Amino acid sequence: MNVSEAVERRISVRAFRNDPVPGEMLREILQKAGRAPSGGNVQPWIVHALAGPKLAEFKSAVAARQAAGERETPEYDIYPASLWDPHRTYRFECGEDLYRAINVPRDDKAGRLRQMARNFDFFGAPVGLFFFLDRRMGPPQWADLGMYMQTVMLLVVDYGLDSCAQELWAHWPKSAAAFLGVPDTLMLFAGMSLGYRDPDHPINSLRTKRAQLDDFAHFHGF
Repeated sequence: MNVSEAVERRISVRAFRNDPVPGEMLREILQKAGRAPSGGNVQPWIVHALAGPKLAEFKSAVAARQAAGERETPEYDIYPASLWDPHRTYRFECGEDLYRAINVPRDDKAGRLRQMARNFDFFGAPVGLFFFLDRRMGPPQWADLGMYMQTVMLLVVDYGLDSCAQELWAHWPKSAAAFLGVPDTLMLFAGMSLGYRDPDHPINSLRTKRAQLDDFAHFHGF
């Protein structure tokens, strides 16, 4: 598989089989992803991986806190307060297409909340990843961490696996940090579900629409 094929095949998978991912395979992926670029080669990423009983224990702990009505202060705002077009439309269409794929109409708020809650089950994936970086790092290092995560997601495809990046976990930073023994000096940037996709689940048929090149690219001197 070449890079172009991996880019084309990669999607945000939201339904996984429960087949375990070999630990050595995951280690290879995370190590190879370390070739991702970072300004000055500072390599700001810190990764925690959960699987098996530990993953089940963590999910149970978060579920209990949610059932008790607990909330945590998010690490950051995932979207700007008043998202503007065309980005607002992109986001809206993505959500509508996702719920349409699983036959959840717009007025079925309970159904949409149930699907949203699947995030906290890592969509049934056998591996949950958490990506941290030192709070003293700035926006440039956030971008570096994003490039590391993208490299992980492309390598995952090469290994016959799939993934779903989950910024939503930044809304539960204290739970993740406490469970993993992570100090307050680190910021939870995002989580990620990782495993083998369920090819029969309709939600995995979603292919989000993408802008055309001329909508976002400008060429000078060509």
